[in-house]
Amino acid sequence: MLTQLSIKNYALIDDIKVAFSTGLTTITGETGAGKSILLGALSLLLGKRADNSSVKNSAKKCIIEGDFRIAVYKLEELFETLDLDYEDHTIIRREILPSGKSRAFVNDTPVTLQQLQQLGERLVDIHSQHETRSLLSEKNQLEVIDAVAGNDVLLQNYVEGLQDFKKLQSELRTLVAEKETSAKELDYHTFLYTELQEAKLSKVDQVALEGTYEKLNNAETIQESLASVSKLFSDEQVGVLETAKEARLQLGKIKSFSSEYETLWERLNSVLIELEDIEEEVATQAENLEADPSALFQIQATLQTLYKLQQKHTVATVEELIAIENDLAFKIDETANVDNRIAMLEASVTTAKESLLEVSEKLHKTRLEVIPKLKNQLETFLKMLGLPNAQFQFKMTKISEFTAQGTDALDLLFTANKGAQFGALKKVASGGELSRIMLSIKAVLASYKNLPTLIFDEIDTGVSGEIAQQMATIMEQMSSTMQVCSITHLPQIAAKGNQQIKVYKEDIHNVTTTQLKQLTEEERIVEIAQMIGGHTLTDSALAHAKQLRN
Repeated sequence: MLTQLSIKNYALIDDIKVAFSTGLTTITGETGAGKSILLGALSLLLGKRADNSSVKNSAKKCIIEGDFRIAVYKLEELFETLDLDYEDHTIIRREILPSGKSRAFVNDTPVTLQQLQQLGERLVDIHSQHETRSLLSEKNQLEVIDAVAGNDVLLQNYVEGLQDFKKLQSELRTLVAEKETSAKELDYHTFLYTELQEAKLSKVDQVALEGTYEKLNNAETIQESLASVSKLFSDEQVGVLETAKEARLQLGKIKSFSSEYETLWERLNSVLIELEDIEEEVATQAENLEADPSALFQIQATLQTLYKLQQKHTVATVEELIAIENDLAFKIDETANVDNRIAMLEASVTTAKESLLEVSEKLHKTRLEVIPKLKNQLETFLKMLGLPNAQFQFKMTKISEFTAQGTDALDLLFTANKGAQFGALKKVASGGELSRIMLSIKAVLASYKNLPTLIFDEIDTGVSGEIAQQMATIMEQMSSTMQVCSITHLPQIAAKGNQQIKVYKEDIHNVTTTQLKQLTEEERIVEIAQMIGGHTLTDSALAHAKQLRN
């Protein structure tokens, strides 16, 4: 419930603070006193878009703050969804800065306008003549039936099932589209894969192949060079080995005379050993190297295939080609298995649909069962409100489409007079009748669910006398289980409130401001008497006011 509302620098309001009690609060005041300003400020607090023109002094900040006790509303899950810290005592603040920028806070945590709206609609329900038209919505009419039927769990199961069903349908559509695209690409992918597979890339060592190709392609030149090297090493007259051996022999004669000569001999000996090894390797290479035109042709063909594939796929290594080959194999396999996957998804869609139909059928049955009870309760309230012949017809039919609320289509028909034909509510009900129907619906719902703070904005327009008294009685009954506020011009309703707040204008230093005042019992008697007989108080008006209060 709303426990306190403070408003600073808004419209004609300078700085006011008002406390709200449990039960029924009536708000009275002359036309133009500023009751709509109060509702406008409250709407801002609940997430309405800010308008800088409503700020009283554009050089100062506008602040609207509301204190709420929310333990009975069970909003912990909503707070978690909105990523907010839950507190039983929640404070909401809305600020409009001189720059025109607006910001909002819940328990001092900054929130977006969307977050504020989601929370606000669970805390306060404002009903004016305009909001009364919402009762014409089929969605809202079904919500009333579901509230009376206690369909919360069924509806939750249905919503979850509908989400799963739509998700599976979306996956199936995507897969079918993929199949159509893949079928067009399958031949091309298969051609590329076959081409890569025939290259037997896993057995190809490109570096080794290129080395072998260079050897075979230049075999004659290599053999000539190796023969020349071998001759330079082993020629009996000027060969490197023979010359080095002769030098080692001469150093061997003097190495015993000095360690320096011995070191020279050892170094030359090491060189000679290495030279002999090189000479032997050169001879072996020369012996093993043979011109092989057939092998050269085969290697050349392999490399040409490799280079062609690398150029086609814009890569530089065999490993990258193998990765492309594996990817193509996966795509071909996916295409081949898509029919199986489609069949599995189609089965899942069918199962989800059957489950959804089962839940929607339960919703349909519970709704049909509760309609006579709801019809009787609404017609009883309307009799109290001066429509003794009012009757409803609830025509509910099954539809094939899954909507957000099931597979039911509802036509709510109404007549206010005996012998008159039933017609669609939006066509045959007047504004005054719609207001009474809305009050009746809210009165019924108050018995079945925890409604937020309910504010009626002159819902009593166009009624008087006994009907006004009955309307006040209904509001009083509702306020036993919820907080109800009624902006009213009727003394019968004003008198029923647990508290009464007066909205009035006052000129301070030649500036008109809107003020709020919580009336004492004596002040309430005077205010109600003035609502009955005007500003001139009479004994009869005062007596009537006291009678209404008693």
